[in-house]
Amino acid sequence: MRFLVMVKANADSEAGVMPSAELMAQMGKFNDELAASGHLVQAEGLAPSSKGARLVYFDGEPQPQVVDGPFAETKELVAGLWVLQGESVAEIVELLKRAPNPDLQAGVVEIRPLVP
Repeated sequence: MRFLVMVKANADSEAGVMPSAELMAQMGKFNDELAASGHLVQAEGLAPSSKGARLVYFDGEPQPQVVDGPFAETKELVAGLWVLQGESVAEIVELLKRAPNPDLQAGVVEIRPLVP
């Protein structure tokens, strides 16, 4: 089973501030471990929402409205993702408890099974 792991955005990620060199190095090592164990399918960081767009669909309207970023509600945005292979949400939770956070920053990581 595959899981989408979404790292929620914060003010720094929305401002385009890159993570510290220490975090990038530790995250690279963590991703290498996930790949070696067969769990890692994909890992990516996202550009700030100011570089993106949304398509908004309204009832009864045949065409979507295009809304350019940035988007409000930073806590609802996604700054990065993993697609991981595993047997259960509990397994993925245990894997991600080992994810590095050398700066001890507050944050949210959301895990959702992908529907086949």
